[in-house]
Amino acid sequence: MLRGREEERAAIARLAAGAREGRGGALVLRGEAGIGKTALLDAAADPRDAQGLRVLRATGVEAEAALPFAALQMLLHPVLPGVDALPDAQARALRAALGLAGPGGSDPADRFLTGLSVLTLLSELAADRPVLCLVDDAHWLDPASADALAFTARRLGAEAVALVFAARDGFAAPGLPELALDGLDRADAAALLADHAPDLAGDVRDRVVREAAGNPLALLELPAGLSAGERAGHAAPPPALPLTGRVRDAFAARIEELPERARLVLSIAAAEGTGELATVLHAARTLGAGPGDLDAAERAGLLRLTTGRVAFRHPLVRAAAYQRMRLTTRLAVHGALAEASEGARRALHRAAAAPEPDESVAAELERSADGARGRGAPAAAASLYEHAARLSPAAGDRTRRLARAAQSAITEGGTDRAAALADQALRAGGPAPGARRLAELAMVRATADFERGTPAGAARYLADSAVPVAADDPDLALTLLVMAAGNAWSAGEDGEVRRAAALAAKLGAAVVGTCVTLASGRTASVAAALVGLGRLAGDDAASGVPLLRRVVTDARADPPGSLIARLLVLSAARLTGDDPAAAELAAAEAAHVRRHGLAGALPVTLQALAQTQADAGLHRDAAATLDEALRFARETGQRHREGRLAALAARIAAIEGDLTRCRDLAAEAAGSVAEADAAGACALGLLHLGLGRNEEALRVLTGAATGPARRTAAVVFAAADLAEAAARAGDRARAEDARARFTAWADAAGQPWASAVALRCRALLDPSDAAFEAATRLHEEGGRPFEHARTGLLHGEWLRRERRRSDARVPLRAALAAFERLGAAPWADRARAELRATGETAPGGREAGGDPLARLTPQELQIVRLAASGAGNRDIAAQLFLSHRTVEYHLYKAYPKLGVTSRTELARFA
Repeated sequence: MLRGREEERAAIARLAAGAREGRGGALVLRGEAGIGKTALLDAAADPRDAQGLRVLRATGVEAEAALPFAALQMLLHPVLPGVDALPDAQARALRAALGLAGPGGSDPADRFLTGLSVLTLLSELAADRPVLCLVDDAHWLDPASADALAFTARRLGAEAVALVFAARDGFAAPGLPELALDGLDRADAAALLADHAPDLAGDVRDRVVREAAGNPLALLELPAGLSAGERAGHAAPPPALPLTGRVRDAFAARIEELPERARLVLSIAAAEGTGELATVLHAARTLGAGPGDLDAAERAGLLRLTTGRVAFRHPLVRAAAYQRMRLTTRLAVHGALAEASEGARRALHRAAAAPEPDESVAAELERSADGARGRGAPAAAASLYEHAARLSPAAGDRTRRLARAAQSAITEGGTDRAAALADQALRAGGPAPGARRLAELAMVRATADFERGTPAGAARYLADSAVPVAADDPDLALTLLVMAAGNAWSAGEDGEVRRAAALAAKLGAAVVGTCVTLASGRTASVAAALVGLGRLAGDDAASGVPLLRRVVTDARADPPGSLIARLLVLSAARLTGDDPAAAELAAAEAAHVRRHGLAGALPVTLQALAQTQADAGLHRDAAATLDEALRFARETGQRHREGRLAALAARIAAIEGDLTRCRDLAAEAAGSVAEADAAGACALGLLHLGLGRNEEALRVLTGAATGPARRTAAVVFAAADLAEAAARAGDRARAEDARARFTAWADAAGQPWASAVALRCRALLDPSDAAFEAATRLHEEGGRPFEHARTGLLHGEWLRRERRRSDARVPLRAALAAFERLGAAPWADRARAELRATGETAPGGREAGGDPLARLTPQELQIVRLAASGAGNRDIAAQLFLSHRTVEYHLYKAYPKLGVTSRTELARFA
């Protein structure tokens, strides 16, 4: 009987009931050791409470925290045949993760693709019978299992799956509901104590209740450590200790009462950690003990034996048994366990048995780390490489292994840990690391700095590292220079951008295009792209922009082969204002990373896609894309990316006139890199301009235009906004300067929308029908509907001021219609006011509900768009990292909102 846990049991029961009804969910039970988490999971698994559910269980094991996917294998072992029914890519990923692919049987999987395969497997199982997953001691899960299970838990919606974690502090579960387990109240604590220790004297019972502080395990175990006299109140009990220490000491006292060989076998089981009885007994026989020696420990209630398994009563029993061992005993125990184990477990036991550095042990750990990395478990690989480094006698081997640990840590998203490991590698002693090793470490350090939002300074050491490797490895040199230029561009370090460009140019014709070799043999030169950026950083848009345009043109014909090159080309398309190219490239890259399950690359790719959607006036699509990008940025630890995403969201809020949201998002962007800060400021400037706050718009936009990120795309494009703000504020000199800067860029870019905006800026200062009409003709070639509408508004305003009211109505009507389609409320209000001033009665606003897509949630909109394009539910699920049942659920909810009854009717929403 569980006392005092009615609320917690009810919460788990609601979760299980939801699963029975087809509503998935997750819950984290969090509390200190002994508070009753395991008892709650045991109760949930009881056939009376779990009626109709398929129960899957796993327990985090401290000794297996470095073994990739150990807990996931434990959880899924009963249902592994279901892997065969998964989509091919997911089946391969899960087999690789669980070590079922065989030697060379699979490429390393993205960890989120593994998570998606777990989600799909559980969803398929639940179609036959609802599933209840219970994960105990989640704070000891190996990181790969924790990632996969947390990924799954965050996406349970329309699946008949419930997932409950029980954990102490140390298990990170952002986005999951939590229930904190407090101690029992005094009445329940006293009742529990009376059930199990009825012979305690009253004052002793009161002291135990007081010192246990409601901890059920303490209530059960503290009395067991008292003598008969102490229990009866005839002798003073021992002095109070910290609660966990008291309970552990009580277990240790009971262990000491066992026969010597029983204590030895208990120590072996504690060191083995996983509960495999055969391994424990094999090691026991090596050290002169046997199966019979476990009986005494079982009779003492310290462990329990089942078929093939040995389980400690509580993790504190294992801790007490392990910590009581002397060093010599501990080394012998781990040595015996190494002989009884295989793979990474053998390597770890050998390491624990090594009293000093040992190259053979270090090499075996390194091989295990290689295997973990190949299975898509970079966190486990980092730990194993680091362990191997500690046991490496030679400084060169130590440096190499620390470098690999750092690379694995950065892949996993552990930026702080990766930076620390890279620093250790640089200080490992012995011969100085070679140029290639230094370059690899520079990339780790720079990536860590970038992800932490502090890219300033990284460009210098990246470029420094590129020079020594250029002759032997031009690919690596150009990659370093691309990273250097990107970091410098984001931080507003123009000199470092120009330096990276100069170094790229010096690599010479022999390596031009090396990083972006194309299948057809044609190349787009990364070196040329960097030279173009360098020219922009030197205020030479006239030659820099055309160079970038040529790179984009070549890359569109034959896309680059490497991710870093494709991202560089995407940036070039943005900087040249080539919206069709940017949209095409971003959509292709998003499809590529979705197809291959590369969730770590999704945030940057989706940001580029959202930018093209926002430029095209598809604000709802952009918001949905940003929502997904933000989810993955948080899940993959890309803190700097959140600021960039916030800046783009701020621009959409600015266009729509959402003052509070725009300010909040711009403030969030301001805490990121200089590029994001400037983009957020430009969004605020646009907001003020739309609301008629011209002086404030002028102040904010001038700050961005003179700041360190003044050459970035957002600030270059906002020069047109600055020209308008200055003109409306009566500052013609600043308006002329901003117009000239935008026009110089637009002339180099040669994009119709940019040329149209440049003409609008000229007409704003020197209005004429010819200028406005020329701008309108260019706008009609397509692109940037918001800018088109703004030109129409300015034209209509000028015509109305010229008392040409009838002529003014034509551009004003078109502008109002466009602004309403875009949801640009303040701009629509201005157009409406101008129309009224011409004597025309303008409608009060767009009818609510005019666009059925506005009724959809961001995720429903994404799913509807994909379904409308012809993608099937399973394809959509794979692309959005959802289960197909969640896709079905969202389509079911979307149909009535859109007024459709079949999938074929969705085509008009493509």
